[in-house]
Amino acid sequence: MKVLVTGGAGYIGSHVVKALGERGYDVGVYDNLSTGNKWAVLYGDFYHGDLNDAKRLEEVIESFKPEAVMHFAASIIVSESVRDPLKYYFNNVSNTINLLKAMNRFNVKKLIFSSTAAVYGLAKKIPITEDQPMNPINPYGVSKMMSEMILRDLSIANSEFRYVSLRYFNVAGADEYCRIGQAYKEPTHLITRALKTALGQYKKMQIYGTNYNTADGTCIRDFIHVDDLSDAHILGLKYLMEGGDSNVFNCGYSKGYSVREVISKVKEITKIDFPVEEVAPRDGDPPVLIADSTKIRDFLKWSPKFNSLELIIKSAWRWELKFKEIKDFIEN
Repeated sequence: MKVLVTGGAGYIGSHVVKALGERGYDVGVYDNLSTGNKWAVLYGDFYHGDLNDAKRLEEVIESFKPEAVMHFAASIIVSESVRDPLKYYFNNVSNTINLLKAMNRFNVKKLIFSSTAAVYGLAKKIPITEDQPMNPINPYGVSKMMSEMILRDLSIANSEFRYVSLRYFNVAGADEYCRIGQAYKEPTHLITRALKTALGQYKKMQIYGTNYNTADGTCIRDFIHVDDLSDAHILGLKYLMEGGDSNVFNCGYSKGYSVREVISKVKEITKIDFPVEEVAPRDGDPPVLIADSTKIRDFLKWSPKFNSLELIIKSAWRWELKFKEIKDFIEN
């Protein structure tokens, strides 16, 4: 079957494209390459375009004729969303509407939506279940909540339209064969930032906030390997294609690690004792985000293969070493 992947040249999107291609799906990738990389697209046909370009988007959907869409194209940096909320409402909400309008015009009725644990905000119960209210505390989370509400209302208005919204917790790691991984110009992800500090690409690793109400005072996050997340997308797609109703699923391992614990594990794996600096907390960061993943395991029979912080960091470290070699070769 044909699947169109928006944002398929980005970190998570490219890993899902890889998973689709390896399973024999016919993949189309639509990406403006603002943060993605064309070399990361290992399968399928690539279409350069922006979701704000309705004409280009409709041309691609009309010619490719997808049976389903996976939507990753979004802005994702919490701190940036606090500084520039309009960018997030435009790219994450308005452009999602553009995509849905184009899908509707060409009768594409199934969507896998890339959402986030940020929709929960300051969760009242840990681990977090999908039935907890959405109460985001930053514009990024609000933009994803708004998109989810649009999807819900659209599915109510049109019974043929069905979607699966996957609420990611902290995604990390890389392809086990080191073909692709995180390649942002200015990464903000904790594990990637720590590994690049170990490589000397940053002078020191910063811990944003040490007075949270947690055991060691730093934020706690649930980390999920990007390949396990990719499998969740494939299972979500199969669920919809087999007639499943619109649904929402958390994607995490139900185990949290503090910022200090992650940095300590990075030092242990890399065997590099890089400098760490404690600084003021960032706006919009919840103290604890841990998933209850019971629902996705029960509904979709999701069974993660890389449920280990050590495995996640080791895969990301192998990628960082390879990526550094590639960059050094290009620059020299």
